[in-house]
Amino acid sequence: MWQDANRIEVIVISVNQETPLVKKFTLAREDGEALPGFSSGSHITTYINGLERNYSLTNYQDQGNCYEIAIRLNDCSAGGSSYWHQHVKAGYKLKISYPKNHFPLSFKAKHHVFYAAGIGITPFLSMMAELKDALGSFELHFAAKSKEMCAFYGLIKEKYRDQSHFYFSEEIDSERLGVSSLLEHRIGTHVYFCGPELFISDFTDAAMQYGYPRSSIHHERFTPPLPKEKKPFLAELTNGKSVHVSMEKTLLEALLEEGIKIPYSCKVGCCGTCELKVEEGEIAHFDSFLSEEQKNKHNVILACVSRAKSEKLVLVL
Repeated sequence: MWQDANRIEVIVISVNQETPLVKKFTLAREDGEALPGFSSGSHITTYINGLERNYSLTNYQDQGNCYEIAIRLNDCSAGGSSYWHQHVKAGYKLKISYPKNHFPLSFKAKHHVFYAAGIGITPFLSMMAELKDALGSFELHFAAKSKEMCAFYGLIKEKYRDQSHFYFSEEIDSERLGVSSLLEHRIGTHVYFCGPELFISDFTDAAMQYGYPRSSIHHERFTPPLPKEKKPFLAELTNGKSVHVSMEKTLLEALLEEGIKIPYSCKVGCCGTCELKVEEGEIAHFDSFLSEEQKNKHNVILACVSRAKSEKLVLVL
């Protein structure tokens, strides 16, 4: 049944061990009714064990009335992936969000190139399925430790053999994936990056240096970039309130805890939903949404990831 306007109640109908560290979970409505449709590259937020976590939908919407997500067991799990791996079995009930897409395929691309590292393969599974159905032009470059640790290796080899290139860091005879491969793509190519933060930043920086237009570079993060230096600051609001933002909290978290309701979605600086106007103060931008020109003006901030460089920000609220 529908729990409220923003959450859907679902049940886990199957769990599959994809690699020693990755499990695939298939979710459906318990009453058998249809789940909301979604576009390739979409993700859902799961609400489980008191935590919110975002996961890409790995299936294509035309592949059945269910949602599939894949979760890697994180060595430093704070209760998210470890709970899923240890406690979630078939029959488990939970709540999820509607599908959201901050990582869509570009309709302007003449050729799509997907770069994945580890569990970063997940959004590309639905994208490749859509492009194959539409006879679109694409290729995949996928880095993992080994075939055994490469999630969905068999599926990818079966369905996308001619478009896929694998790079295994722990296998002696395997080629290594490097940013120089970006130089091999023809004009009109759009590149997509998903994986660990360092992987995304290295490939994004290289693409920019090689002359790719910013509009041709796409990436997805489910964890925000970590600022090298964080300091507390004061957020003064034009409605008369003041909010202290500690080193441990984001501006968004601090505002929400004070009962100040502002819209938000991705929480990783990609979608722009939590953008706020800044009347005074200097901003340390950590988002991937605003242009360099917008950032240099210091008059807007994405509250989910960006902070103050100055001791105080004055926000228009």
